[in-house]
Amino acid sequence: MVQQFDVIVVGMGPGGEVVAGELLAAGKRVAVVERELIGGECGYWACIPSKTLLRPPESQRGVDRAAGVDGARLDWSSTREYRDYMIRHLDDSNQVAGYEKSGATVIKGTARITGPGAVEVDGQQLRAADIVIATGSSAVVPPIEGLDRVPVWTNREATTLTEIPARVVMIGGSAVGVELGLFLARYGAQVTMLERSARLLSREDPRPGELTEQYLREDGVDVRTNATARRVRRDGADTVVELEGGGEVRCDVIVVGTGRSPRTDGLGLDRAGVRLGERGGVSVDEHCRAGDGVWAVGDVTGVMPFTHVAMYQGRVVVDNILGTPRTARYEGIPRVVFADPEIAAVGLTAEQAQNQGLPNAAAEVDLAQVLARPWTYETDPRGHLGVLADRERRVLLGAWAVGPQASEWIHTAALAVREQIPIDRLLDQIAQFPTYNEGYLKALQNLDLESRS
Repeated sequence: MVQQFDVIVVGMGPGGEVVAGELLAAGKRVAVVERELIGGECGYWACIPSKTLLRPPESQRGVDRAAGVDGARLDWSSTREYRDYMIRHLDDSNQVAGYEKSGATVIKGTARITGPGAVEVDGQQLRAADIVIATGSSAVVPPIEGLDRVPVWTNREATTLTEIPARVVMIGGSAVGVELGLFLARYGAQVTMLERSARLLSREDPRPGELTEQYLREDGVDVRTNATARRVRRDGADTVVELEGGGEVRCDVIVVGTGRSPRTDGLGLDRAGVRLGERGGVSVDEHCRAGDGVWAVGDVTGVMPFTHVAMYQGRVVVDNILGTPRTARYEGIPRVVFADPEIAAVGLTAEQAQNQGLPNAAAEVDLAQVLARPWTYETDPRGHLGVLADRERRVLLGAWAVGPQASEWIHTAALAVREQIPIDRLLDQIAQFPTYNEGYLKALQNLDLESRS
């Protein structure tokens, strides 16, 4: 027996949830298919638990850095209990019930496209005019000899752990590695971070990586750049990580934070004429269309692996399905690492601008030298802001910030980059005093936009 719907959503992470929720509100007959938990990676094993775990030690250090406050202490058992509450004890029964109450048909199982408009879920046959693929991504485990014979965690094990290990080797110095490494170190683990590149956060401008390394070292993390794990072995109770060029590190567990891969295996994409792109994700056009009657959102597209991008793409797909043509734009998308202090960036790096042949100028300010807010916030203030501008068009190309709550005030730059607000207009903008956001005026005033041959 074939069940008929208007739309089938395969994968119910944040992107899939946006699609399903808005289409249900529009009166569409929707089937949602999820093989794990409704809410996806972000809600149970990534964004939500990681930020929940990072907040208590950040608060403790905030007390240490504020004038006239004393006595904060960490309680791992209480933190763990609240983490479990935030991830719903890995139970999505309330979410299932909520979608069913909203009119959705919820199917738990593994979906496979069997033809145009046709999906099979563990023997159940579904049909719809539109199929939305939102299956997310999986953690990449690097091909290191011996890694399969020792205790290894991805983000899933690290964010749902019950006890803090004594010694950790963190492989990878990207956003995941920095956040998990900091969390574990602040709860008492001895953390060694191995990054094969010359700096942390290697896809960003050099300065954020340099500052991040400095702050991690101050937290006791043994940061090693240009360091690659060659082989892993057991020696009694120890896991031993042997390094390229010599040397070794002993630990109790290895945590990998070396990227993610779009989850496309077994979906039967070829049956619907769907192709994979260069990054291994579902190839989509500017409307997030992957084929005739097939759409894709989120990490599975390989476009930008952020929850906020998945949700945005979901809104784009909904509008297109409902008959309002909409094109996805990816300028001005913020990128944040929720360390302490936070690291945020948007737009192009200086290297990317140079590679694109864009005449550019950059400026950086130490916010403690030019603003009052850092001093009202903490007694040993931290904060740096960098901006990158197009000399000829006099607009922002990108920006980065390292400082308290940078995730909140990066959006000034994000809007400027996305809407190409002229520098002269930005210089005339009035920011609240005292805030970190005032730093943009200081940085923009330091730009040298005179043309150069």
